[in-house]
Amino acid sequence: MHNFGIFINLNYKTIKSIFSLLKKLHENKGLKFYKFPQQDEVFPDFITNVGENKIDCILSFGGDGTFLRASKISLEYNVPLMGINIGKLGFLSESSLSELEKSIDELKNNKFKVQERMLLKTVIKRKNKIIFSNPALNDAVIYKGTEPRLIDIKFYSDKRLVVETRCDGIIISTPTGSTGYSLSAGGPILSPVMDAFIVTPLNPHVLSVRPMVFASEDRLSFELQTNGSECILQIDGKNSHPLIDDDEIIITASNKKVRFIKLSNKTFYQILRKKLHMGKK
Repeated sequence: MHNFGIFINLNYKTIKSIFSLLKKLHENKGLKFYKFPQQDEVFPDFITNVGENKIDCILSFGGDGTFLRASKISLEYNVPLMGINIGKLGFLSESSLSELEKSIDELKNNKFKVQERMLLKTVIKRKNKIIFSNPALNDAVIYKGTEPRLIDIKFYSDKRLVVETRCDGIIISTPTGSTGYSLSAGGPILSPVMDAFIVTPLNPHVLSVRPMVFASEDRLSFELQTNGSECILQIDGKNSHPLIDDDEIIITASNKKVRFIKLSNKTFYQILRKKLHMGKK
């Protein structure tokens, strides 16, 4: 690999040090760096517009939110994605700024693997018409919004009723997203290379309504009664869309997958132990 797309959270104070390091790699290792139309801000001259140039992978500099936005570009250009954490937790990141040069050497020497991660396909149907459709790498969240009252949700798998519940909302997560919002709400951790859905209720009125895992072949659907609340559907923490009474939210596995670069010396379980302090007293 010698040609890298660059996607950066430009709000961080470390931007100048990132550009300085990339310039060093450009000059010393003959690497080429490109920026995308999604970021039309001023970059140093050695980072040029991607245009018709072929790139080998995308480097995402930021936290998990930046990585999720970069995943859309990864799908668009059909290249794998690697995260360099300059945020807080950075669970989706494979490297850090201090490790970047070493990580680049591993990429150049083909010391990496590519993992495919499933995506959700999320659709809103209103009066039998599709009014919204969007993929999600982490999760889709049905939420009551700012109102204090609960909402009523009927949940189906392949058109068969699973449960009817009153709650603040429901998280539908991929295995990649199992370490995010779903985990905070009591959901299980799944290996990110699995294909499955995690459905995690948010503060259900009946405590016996618990998180559940479903096969990726299932068609999940949620019928909504808002009880006057201003409900929303949120995709990967962005792309919020308002929901109203009788909306149906349909979740299936997308036919596309995001490709993650995994360096040879790191495993998912090492990241769990380091980032989540798993097993530590």
